Amino acid sequence: MGSALLGVVLVIWSLLPIYNILQIALDPEEGEIEFTGNIWPPAPSLESFEVVITQADRYLAHFWRQFANSLHIGLLTMVLTVLISSLASFAVGPTRLGHGSWLSGTALLTYAVPASFLVFPFVRLAHWYGLSDSAWAVIAAQTTFALPFAILILQHHAKLIPIELDDSARIDGASAPQGYLRIYLPLMSPALLVVAIYALVLAWNDYLYQLVLLSSERQLTVAITQAQLFDDPDAAWNAMMAAAIIYVLPPIAIFFAAFRSFLRVKERAGPT
Repeated sequence: MGSALLGVVLVIWSLLPIYNILQIALDPEEGEIEFTGNIWPPAPSLESFEVVITQADRYLAHFWRQFANSLHIGLLTMVLTVLISSLASFAVGPTRLGHGSWLSGTALLTYAVPASFLVFPFVRLAHWYGLSDSAWAVIAAQTTFALPFAILILQHHAKLIPIELDDSARIDGASAPQGYLRIYLPLMSPALLVVAIYALVLAWNDYLYQLVLLSSERQLTVAITQAQLFDDPDAAWNAMMAAAIIYVLPPIAIFFAAFRSFLRVKERAGPT
């Protein structure tokens, strides 16, 4: 009973910020309900969402371009993380590199350094490689942060795959790329979905590296624009909260699509 009660409290605590965002977005009075004590707008309206869709507010004049920039960074970070981590975990498997776990364990040590401490080295690196004010600089940084944990997840999942499958494929003459494409990737698909969602959310929630590595208006993302609200005493909070709700839709959609894919894979695998 105590565990259930604690779970309910944690769920309510987690949903309160989302509820607050929603009620401000539905408030036609530019989010003033936050200061009236009402738990729900007296006359809820979708007008703020129309403002976002039509880019009618000064902060939202380039919303869809910024949304596309965020999507570009998030999706490429996700794809590169899945590709590199799957290749790395396949390469350091016990049948290919005996002490590969040492390499992946060493990579995890990078998490001992706070990401904020690495901002200035990344700025220098972006300048040296000609990536200043480029989305590729943010993508490279977020992929770097996602890879150690992604490789760890894939390595642990790979231990569930019988090593005899790899041995049989080698005896039958399968090359390493064939083993990777025809055996490793299909059997690793549940873990790959987890890694993909993790990398996407990591890049989608990033603010610091986007702020530091992107400077021109054309490269700005939704996360940077949302943060500018705190410097404006007369911001249209309802429109910006509506923009925030629209902004979180892609990760949610990808999560549910990945979850359905996971269920299909589980159904094909049959009962264990």
